[in-house]
Amino acid sequence: MPVLLVIVCRDRATAAWAMGPFECAVGPWSTRTTRPFVLGPQTVPKVTDTSMVTRQPALSALSAIVHSGDRRADAVLDTVAHGFACLAPHTMSYWFELVEIGLENTPTKQKWRDLMSFASHFPGSGTLIEETYLEGKAEDILRALQVRGLTVPDSVHERITTCTDLDTLTAWFDRSLTATTAEDVLKEGPTVPTDASEQP
Repeated sequence: MPVLLVIVCRDRATAAWAMGPFECAVGPWSTRTTRPFVLGPQTVPKVTDTSMVTRQPALSALSAIVHSGDRRADAVLDTVAHGFACLAPHTMSYWFELVEIGLENTPTKQKWRDLMSFASHFPGSGTLIEETYLEGKAEDILRALQVRGLTVPDSVHERITTCTDLDTLTAWFDRSLTATTAEDVLKEGPTVPTDASEQP
């Protein structure tokens, strides 16, 4: 069967060596030659355009990993992180975690983990990154209510989807996991589910 050996490597010298070719031979007779497909600093471009990240997240994730030892690593990580923040929440978290795993114990791993913690530099200014993240939070709240079989009135739906305060959305999400009605999510204070057996 055809086989493609793919190698992802951060070190330039090791990546050059890994390209091979490697021969398997018995005496003068060569039975197989292996030429791995190497994704390393020489073959993966440095991603410096956020729009490219949204178009090609897989390539961007590889770029963040293989260029983590480069002197411009911080710039690449910043670009990739901002691009990932524009993706749908579940897609964003997938790529963020993949890059974290790929960085292993490199010095840039902590930098990446700091970037993973979303924080808008201009809260309330309605930037694309902020809007995308807030929309994802609102969708998570509505999804939680839907899964729990709760009806969401139009007025509640509108308040959740138009909210631009991250702390409020986070509190609403926590309540959506235990609320007995969709309206309870918007109330002040913690929501405690009522046990029907305790009713008089």
